[in-house]
Amino acid sequence: MTSRLPYLDPALPTEQRVADLIGRMTLPEKVGQMLQLDARDGVRALVEDMHVGSILHTSPERVLEAAALTEQSRLRIPLLVAEDCIHGHSFWVGATIFPTQLGMAATWDPALIERAARATAVEVAATGIHWTFSPVLCIGRDLRWGRISETFGEDPFLIGEFASAMVRGYQGDGLDDPTAILACAKHFAGYSETQGGRDASEADISRRKLRSWFLPPFERVAREGCRVFMLGYQSMDGVPITVNDWLLNDVLRGEWEYRGTLVTDWDNVGRMVWEQHIYADYAQASAAAVKAGNDMVMTTPDFFQGAQDAIAKGLLDESDLDAAVARVLTLKFELGLFENPRRPDPARQAEVIACAPHTDLNLEVARRSLVLLRNDGTLPLTGGLTAGSDGRAIAPADAPARRIAVVGPNADDPHTMLGDWAGASGQCDWLPDGHPREMITTVLDGLRAHVPAGWTVSHARGADILTAGPDPEGDTFPDGQPRPHVVLPCEPDEAMIAEAVAAARDADHVVAVVGDRIELVGEGKSTATLELVGAQIALLDALAATGTPMTVVLVSSKPLVLPPSALNAAAIVYAANPGMQGGRALAELLLGLIEPTGRLPISFARHAGQQPTYYNQVRGQHGTRYADLTQSPAFAFGQGLSYTTVEYAELRVLTPTVTAADTVRAQVRLANTGARPVRETVQVYVSDTVTSATWADRELKAYTQVDLAPGESRTVELTLPVADCTIVDARGVRVVEAGAFELLVGCSSRPEDLLRAGFTVVS
Repeated sequence: MTSRLPYLDPALPTEQRVADLIGRMTLPEKVGQMLQLDARDGVRALVEDMHVGSILHTSPERVLEAAALTEQSRLRIPLLVAEDCIHGHSFWVGATIFPTQLGMAATWDPALIERAARATAVEVAATGIHWTFSPVLCIGRDLRWGRISETFGEDPFLIGEFASAMVRGYQGDGLDDPTAILACAKHFAGYSETQGGRDASEADISRRKLRSWFLPPFERVAREGCRVFMLGYQSMDGVPITVNDWLLNDVLRGEWEYRGTLVTDWDNVGRMVWEQHIYADYAQASAAAVKAGNDMVMTTPDFFQGAQDAIAKGLLDESDLDAAVARVLTLKFELGLFENPRRPDPARQAEVIACAPHTDLNLEVARRSLVLLRNDGTLPLTGGLTAGSDGRAIAPADAPARRIAVVGPNADDPHTMLGDWAGASGQCDWLPDGHPREMITTVLDGLRAHVPAGWTVSHARGADILTAGPDPEGDTFPDGQPRPHVVLPCEPDEAMIAEAVAAARDADHVVAVVGDRIELVGEGKSTATLELVGAQIALLDALAATGTPMTVVLVSSKPLVLPPSALNAAAIVYAANPGMQGGRALAELLLGLIEPTGRLPISFARHAGQQPTYYNQVRGQHGTRYADLTQSPAFAFGQGLSYTTVEYAELRVLTPTVTAADTVRAQVRLANTGARPVRETVQVYVSDTVTSATWADRELKAYTQVDLAPGESRTVELTLPVADCTIVDARGVRVVEAGAFELLVGCSSRPEDLLRAGFTVVS
């Protein structure tokens, strides 16, 4: 083999190199290039026997072994090494782990999250990985779904903003950038529209509904250059997404002219045989997957023989594989892997992984992700706005020392700070104990490090959440994958609660840190309830009964239903899973060292039977409540408090009559009426007052963040293209309809928080 072979000549156009290489490949080599296989059980057979094109879940040692084996292969085609680097380099010891996507979305700051994705790409690229299965563009609709923490919340517009930002951050200045990694938009499409919140169930969803809510974020990133789309597990109208010709070919590759690469989710092709029973054998399933336009088949090892059998039986022609193989090879050529396989670089790792700028950025994201939901004036615990040289808050000179009791099962749980897809979350076997404990700051750690000198911090766990036991249906699924253990809620422990109550009675303030655990989060881990699991409600009730002022900190993968003892607490903070720096950020917030700036990207239910609770529901219910309970959310999309008050006034539309080609211009007056600075997220919603087909009452269309000093007032200019004021009509066509509209501006999606002003769209 010499460099004179055309496919090894970097001076030739990519298309020519791809065509030359495909012409040299055998049938097994072509089929192998379409396979992405799990490397946890070894890589030699994958490379030597199956000619695999990509591997995932690959330990650092096996990344090197796989690269060496590839160099010894006949055509020396480099591997694409992929991993679930979802909110940081999930499974690399000591990497920077940011808040989960739901926490990131609470910042309402895509530019900040683009920086986080860029930092992740820099760390990931140094370890020999080329591809992350991120971002997630699913819409958080039913809070019982186990993957809510992986979403950017419930609003398609906000999801599109963040997804585009992460794609830009991952892919950098282009694939030839050595710090770029492939972004992967998932799960295309409608995967989160589950039945009963159950993961991967049939998505009962019409094509019009898809076009209305679920497709717009994907269309945006497709047109902006996201190089890979991952297909969801579910079926729709009886057709698995993996072979849904309308979605993959009519819409994605047809209407949107997408030329990127499609990868199935885990064993999608196999599931059509053993779970969905759409095909009788792997030959039929493999043929259907290829014909539908799938390029890379994740973790269906039987595809290797199945595709070859399909060709032998006449279900496929060998040439049917060429388009898929070409797209996979194109990624490898554009990444420059034939010239530089981008293997792990220890020197580069030492330079960039968890470097000081990335750690500082992580703290900034964590701070911005925290949402203050309730405050009776108790917070901040000290009025100090600065920290001393030791990092501790500075309390007023005449203030007495205070005693803080930190209680709850998540007060000192490092794994819950990180959430799913990180270290000990269970998807890899080379980090059994998770990320280094010293890199993770829990709430207890943060308060101990940052309370003013002379203050005391006590701790009592107070309650356990759960234990886990084997699934009664067996240890493995039909495809051999292990079944997750089932959750067994813990009963209240009188001694633990008594210890916590004693600590509360001896304190001036209680910080109760509650929520969920990894056993309640992720794929196949949807929950039947949204209430706090285990002994947590009993603990909160007992703490509330002491009369000591209490702040409830919710560290959880999703919004949970809070009991009255929490809802009536002095303060409530939602932290999602705030990452390695989350405990420090929370301590700073509670102590007043930072301002609360986070806003909810998703609504909180008052009871599980309320599902769904998303704000942009279609008009047309009988009434606004259940016969027995309210439909109003406990906390709504866009909600979040500051340590000051901001008044909205004088909303004016400057362009009362517009066409679809125009821009709506408006002004609103903001005033900071308190004594502390604020970063206010001004939210702009639109309501099309009369529509030709049923539509949402209001939709987020724009927002801006405004910094105001104490006492400062400012007129904020707002602009909105009329072309964004669309509905999807009964024909399934997205249009701007002439007629009356309302512009709604305020601090949350709640109607009572919004000022209204009208404008008219004319033909």
